Amino acid sequence: MDFELSAKGKAYLEKTKQFMDTEIIPIEEKFWKEVHQTCDPEDWTTWKWPEALEILKAKAKSAGLWNMFLPDEKLGAGLSIQEYAHIAEYTGRSFLAPMVFNCNAPDTGNMELLWKYGSEAQKNQWLIPLLNGEIRSVFCMTEPDVASSDATNMQATAIVDGNEIILNGRKWWSSGLGDPNTKLLIFMAHTPDSSKGHHEQHSMVLVPVNTPGVKIERMLPIFGDIDAPHGHGEVCFNNVRVPIENFIGGPGEGFAIAQGRLGPGRIHHCMRCVGAAERALELMIDRGMTRIAFGQPIIELGGNKEKIADARIAIEQARLMTLYAAWKMDTVGNTAAMTEISAIKVIAPNMMQQVIDMAIQMHGAMGVSNDTPLARFMGIARSLRLADGPDEVHKRIITRIELKKRGYGRNYQPLKGKIA
Repeated sequence: MDFELSAKGKAYLEKTKQFMDTEIIPIEEKFWKEVHQTCDPEDWTTWKWPEALEILKAKAKSAGLWNMFLPDEKLGAGLSIQEYAHIAEYTGRSFLAPMVFNCNAPDTGNMELLWKYGSEAQKNQWLIPLLNGEIRSVFCMTEPDVASSDATNMQATAIVDGNEIILNGRKWWSSGLGDPNTKLLIFMAHTPDSSKGHHEQHSMVLVPVNTPGVKIERMLPIFGDIDAPHGHGEVCFNNVRVPIENFIGGPGEGFAIAQGRLGPGRIHHCMRCVGAAERALELMIDRGMTRIAFGQPIIELGGNKEKIADARIAIEQARLMTLYAAWKMDTVGNTAAMTEISAIKVIAPNMMQQVIDMAIQMHGAMGVSNDTPLARFMGIARSLRLADGPDEVHKRIITRIELKKRGYGRNYQPLKGKIA
């Protein structure tokens, strides 16, 4: 097990840090202030990004800091999952950086999906514009009327009708739905087929956002933040018709494709959690050392020094576990790293939430305002404990794997009267 970066990985990481420190961090406060002033939370149809975003994207592309998440050397940076994980950590310190580098969710997962499973026609029509940063995309999976932690509950349907697919259903928490550059929706739905197994009856379908029958109903706030101009929306599909060629892979392949999509994306999420926690720890220390109460710096009060230590311990544990998961994915593949992938999805957002909470407490009332990034970081941390499967589902996966190691598989039946 070796977490040492190659010379190439080190060079990309250093260039990313330098670009963020000189180009992104200095303008970020002004950038988001402009967003909040110009984006009406009641009318997402008017949302737009500040001009500074395209300027920064052009600079990042020119510097070669573009699509660094993709291991393909022609289309991306050619970095391993573990190497990119270090870059994801540093971009996690910023709400803006992932977009500037074209390494932002959900586009990264959608691009990987098209790269791995898309046809040549699908790649030409959708992957290339996404890789160029010309458009954005959305992944439509979660539904409001069922417990979406069990994806087999899905009620939305994708029914083959001759040379077309008919789509019906309602999705919500579809991230990026408010973005003015969003042109593509990836719709996951049930394709009933009694001849196939339970997990072979779901499909992914490519849907242009302007297709007749697609109706965006609203944007959903996260703890009161509407997240403009990105947005997390609710969208209805009412007898939407698209060509049968819009299946990704084919009918019934949705679950198999989803597993390939989610693995690397969880590494990215978790390392960004580490980066956000690092920034929060820095803010916490600076606040504790410069704020005076009862005649001394507040870092001396209320067990705050111990909280600094607790934060450092938690961050290092999460980082090492996530790097281990990334290394294992690189060396033995996603399936063999299933325990570690599920584990970090629990560990990293919980760690981030814990560290952010301590940082907010150190900042007092300022910590819950928009004068620091802490409140928004907290919203992200708490939301990530639900996104891509809640904590409980990932723990269930880990437990199932552990039981199987001991011979207690899905079909195990306890023997009556047997005593251990």
